[in-house]
Amino acid sequence: MTVSAPLRQYFPDGVFSSGCPSRTVLDHVTSKWGTLVILALAEGEALRWSELRRRAEGVSEKMLAQTLRQLEADGLVHRDARPVVPPHVEYSLTDRGAGLAEHMVPLMAWIADHAPAIVSDAEAAAAAAPGANAAAATASAATVTR
Repeated sequence: MTVSAPLRQYFPDGVFSSGCPSRTVLDHVTSKWGTLVILALAEGEALRWSELRRRAEGVSEKMLAQTLRQLEADGLVHRDARPVVPPHVEYSLTDRGAGLAEHMVPLMAWIADHAPAIVSDAEAAAAAAPGANAAAATASAATVTR
């Protein structure tokens, strides 16, 4: 079975070329924070900055700002800034962003179904790797001495 055959319809020269525009879009959409922001907004309601920060746990203010600016520039996120004091800004998906989210949700469902096994396999492989204990001890020691 050739899974990538349908891609040729859209990308006759392939998606692996460094000049393919799809790589730029993939970079924005599949970045750690880009994916989480799109999925948070895919729940349907417009969200304020603080709510997005809570949902994308661990994102810094700088990274959230950069991510939202990029997704807005890409036409995936709409920013609604109301001229009031204090400022009131809400973010929502555009039609394009909602269309993208429809395709991301099944991917995230697949990840949810398979993540425990994948993480377990990766941990087992790391533990079985030659020198794994020595590497872990070295990394631990390096962290302590810094």
